[in-house]
Amino acid sequence: MLDISSIPHINAVLNAATVVLLWIARRHVKAGNITAHKKTMIAALSVSMVFMGFYLVYHFNSGLARFGGEGFIRPVYFTILIVHVIGAVAIVPLVPWAVYHAVKNNRATHKRIVKWAWPIWFFVAVSGVLVYTMAVHVWPCTGPCLASGLSLPGR
Repeated sequence: MLDISSIPHINAVLNAATVVLLWIARRHVKAGNITAHKKTMIAALSVSMVFMGFYLVYHFNSGLARFGGEGFIRPVYFTILIVHVIGAVAIVPLVPWAVYHAVKNNRATHKRIVKWAWPIWFFVAVSGVLVYTMAVHVWPCTGPCLASGLSLPGR
């Protein structure tokens, strides 16, 4: 059985894989290799769906991770986190909308949507890895920030 405290680490790997896949897919489409672009995007979508499943399981069972950084880094972290969350909410309708138009072969509409969806999705994946690294590895919550009881399991 998977230990719930492993999920943030798995999700970071899934986010990093999404970053790589989105970058590769973009290079394929710019090179005109639509078949490779489609396959890479299907992989990116699949990885993102697995991420979302793990994300929901983790947060329904563990609450929110706590950030232990103090001073100047605290507002930096929360600014990144807030923009990350806003972007994550924005891509929820944008990605399926872009996929719908890709499947229907409505290339002009697909391109107009992707003009916004791709950079937002890419940012969300990159910032997800950044937020994870900051909260789990660089400035984990220890001491007083644990008082609320919300933290990464095992900390």
